[in-house]
Amino acid sequence: MPKMKTKSGVKKRFSLTASGKVRSNQAGKRHGMRKRSQRQIRENRGTTILKDMDARIVKSFMPYGS
Repeated sequence: MPKMKTKSGVKKRFSLTASGKVRSNQAGKRHGMRKRSQRQIRENRGTTILKDMDARIVKSFMPYGS
């Protein structure tokens, strides 16, 4: 049986933690920073852990990631 392929867009955008949760970049940082508050800019730094329902969809495109 051949190996299953991982979606190439998913492997560029998401990674798994040691416990199996899905880590992704924060949304809302690409443009329009003038209209965002300083608090919003500060809280959107770094990465975030996806919610369970979203993580289930992402993991379906990572066949060997779970």
